[in-house]
Amino acid sequence: MLGPDLQRIEHILDFCGDIESTLDRFGRDFITFQRDRDFYNSISMSLLQIGELAKGLSDETIKATSGIPWTLIKGMRDHFAHGYGEMDSEIIFNTAVKDTSELADKLKQIVTTN
Repeated sequence: MLGPDLQRIEHILDFCGDIESTLDRFGRDFITFQRDRDFYNSISMSLLQIGELAKGLSDETIKATSGIPWTLIKGMRDHFAHGYGEMDSEIIFNTAVKDTSELADKLKQIVTTN
């Protein structure tokens, strides 16, 4: 894997860590997430940044890591950035709670093998 892609993946891992830290701080309660703008905005911004970084990955890296849903990750970023209607807070929350740690685990394997 080329250096710039590896750096992007490391930055994505950092944002996955930020999400985990935010969840540790605020909890994993959906009602709290809906009501606390700081909680909501912190998670949303981190997910947007993950998508932005994913958009910069090379086609080679995307193909080599086909087990990662890059298209969905980049699509979520587009919804955040361009305001295609109101984002569904339940999808954002579930992504943060369920999917981000799985993504981080896969990316850690990539980083350690490169």
